[in-house]
Amino acid sequence: MGYFFKGNKVVLEGIIKMIEIDKQDMKKIIVLAISSFLFWSCNINAEKSTAHQESETQAVHQDDEDAAPIELNNGEKWLVNEEMKPFVLKNSELVNAYIRNNQTDYKALALQLKEQNNKLIKSCTMDGRSHEELHKWLLPHLELVKELENLPDENEAKEIVMKLQKSNEMYHKYFN
Repeated sequence: MGYFFKGNKVVLEGIIKMIEIDKQDMKKIIVLAISSFLFWSCNINAEKSTAHQESETQAVHQDDEDAAPIELNNGEKWLVNEEMKPFVLKNSELVNAYIRNNQTDYKALALQLKEQNNKLIKSCTMDGRSHEELHKWLLPHLELVKELENLPDENEAKEIVMKLQKSNEMYHKYFN
């Protein structure tokens, strides 16, 4: 009987040591799990934004002749939610400053515009007809920015920058 208790004591001591080790490891596992979850959730938001922008951009690949024109709201401009307006205004400012200052780094401009567009998309809470009309402007606009980003030379970039300026003017014509 004494041997039984001695043997169990050794087993119990081993289990206790394993539990102590597991507590230390468990802390590491919990920290790792929480870190992984936070990293994963941040990536999901970034992927959603990118996927949203890419899906919107893909819808633009139709010819301009097939696209429905933007319509006014019974002769009035469509209302855009306030959270979105700073990004559209910054977009216009960037394009106008690029033209006014005879800048040539169109790749940098494209990145700045893309950043503003991502913020614009993330801030969108619009729905209904105003949202549909905004997409008629936004989708071709996103396509122009993507085109600018991928251009090989400055001469072609000038043409796209002018189209972006016209796009911004169109926004201000139809949206408030």
